[in-house]
Amino acid sequence: MSAMNQRNYQRELDCILRDLEREGRVPKLLLHSCCGPCSSYVLEYLSEYFEITLLYYNPNIYPPQEYRTREEEEARLIGQMPFPHRVVMVKGTYEPAEFYREVKGLEREPEGGARCERCYELRLRQAAQMAKKTGCDFFTTTLTISPLKSAQKINAIGERLAREYQVPYLPSDFKKRDGYKRSLELSREYGLYRQNYCGCIYSIRT
Repeated sequence: MSAMNQRNYQRELDCILRDLEREGRVPKLLLHSCCGPCSSYVLEYLSEYFEITLLYYNPNIYPPQEYRTREEEEARLIGQMPFPHRVVMVKGTYEPAEFYREVKGLEREPEGGARCERCYELRLRQAAQMAKKTGCDFFTTTLTISPLKSAQKINAIGERLAREYQVPYLPSDFKKRDGYKRSLELSREYGLYRQNYCGCIYSIRT
């Protein structure tokens, strides 16, 4: 798809949110989160329209202490931020072996390549499964807030899993409209720990 023909996921999200406001509905959203800083803006934004179950599921994160630090910061943020509608956190299992199995053979891939796409799918699949199991109306992820991640790739995976699990995927490009900048502001406001690498051992090395 050429740059001129790429979809505007923020515009698509705008249309969904306008429809929800017009209908007066507050659906349930399963939101996968990679960390507190990335979720800060997304929670501030989407809690205006949804009741949110935030899933912290990231078996890619290395080392274990880094995983625990991010999980604790996520929980602290949710406990301190005010939200228009209910936000609860679900802690996923930390099983790094799942990540290593998923990316086996792709260890030398560059950041943003096939290894990362496998990682996106691993986490989004868990989100889709939980959304299906718990009766959520939509699922999505905070991953598109990163300037280093392709919203096109992430949304394509989400939409494919939506068809597989029969749960609508909420399109996003949260970095748009200064979303990433707002996440930096909120991180400073709440004193959040901000990591300097994506999460896996391979992202440390690059």
